[in-house]
Amino acid sequence: MRRNLGDTGLPRRRRARDPMRDFDALPPVLRRWLTQAALPWSPVSCRRIWARVRATGGCEAEAIARLDAAQAAMLRDRTA
Repeated sequence: MRRNLGDTGLPRRRRARDPMRDFDALPPVLRRWLTQAALPWSPVSCRRIWARVRATGGCEAEAIARLDAAQAAMLRDRTA
């Protein structure tokens, strides 16, 4: 066993991005939302929703509302 990875046939992969650097690059409002989220969101997926709302002329509050709605839908799916 080398470096506690076991003997698997799967190839090793490195992360393409640094999740902490992605988190630090988020706007402060979005970082605050992400730290209080009920689900383990990735910074990349949050930024994607944020950017989509902002690109259509939405304000920060609308972007946060969209994230809340997406999270609520995911939580509903988990309990159904």
